[in-house]
Amino acid sequence: MTWLNYPFFVFLTSGLWIAGLLILLFSKTSKFRIVSDILLICGVLSLLYFTVALWINLERPTFRTLAETRLWYAIFISVIGIILFYRWKLIWMLGYCLFMSILFIFINYLNPDTFDKTLMPALQSPWFIPHVIVYIIGYAFLAVSSLIGIKGLYLLSKSKSVEKTIKLADNIVYIGFSFLTFGLLFGALWAKEAWGHYWTWDPKETWSFLTWMVYLLFIHFRISKKKNIRSSLWILAIAFVVLLICWFGINYLPSTQTSVHIYS
Repeated sequence: MTWLNYPFFVFLTSGLWIAGLLILLFSKTSKFRIVSDILLICGVLSLLYFTVALWINLERPTFRTLAETRLWYAIFISVIGIILFYRWKLIWMLGYCLFMSILFIFINYLNPDTFDKTLMPALQSPWFIPHVIVYIIGYAFLAVSSLIGIKGLYLLSKSKSVEKTIKLADNIVYIGFSFLTFGLLFGALWAKEAWGHYWTWDPKETWSFLTWMVYLLFIHFRISKKKNIRSSLWILAIAFVVLLICWFGINYLPSTQTSVHIYS
């Protein structure tokens, strides 16, 4: 499996997800719901198959470049969307997660990355894979939490109850924040092994810490000022902007060009 096969899997995965979502939206019978389930799961398996096959072909973990992390992000956020739908019946959440997944795989399609077998020595650490995986899962959960925050702000603007919404946001943030915490810890252990220091205030490390602190602020605010829901929701909505800067935006800062976190 090579990158030349990617366009086929982009359209196959997108088609399966869109078809499954449309059936959920317009079908009321259980028979068609089963078909929708199969299509949604097959979409995930399609993208997962390509990503794992690419891993085997490259003979290295597919976590080195931004394009590769986008592949895994698309997988994880689609799985999260499907799980949340069947847990809380939130079809708008499923739609959002599938939209984000399709968006990310099409970004890769429109902006092909260089996929080769090169893997610098620092990335050969056993901490490399768990560090990246837990961060991507954390990012996926926190993206969902931010959408919930935006929905909560919309409901407040319409003078509607947001109790269920804010409780759902709390649960999602707790999960995402846990993964962020493990990401920081694994990253520190990796840095110690690769460069001899747990922490060097590298630009990526600094923004990762800022991201962690913003979500910690949300958790603290929810505990200490439970009645101030509007401010909590604004913190949650803005926090994802900080996360996006940490993940993507930081790569365009001049100070980051010498960062040890720039691999492609």
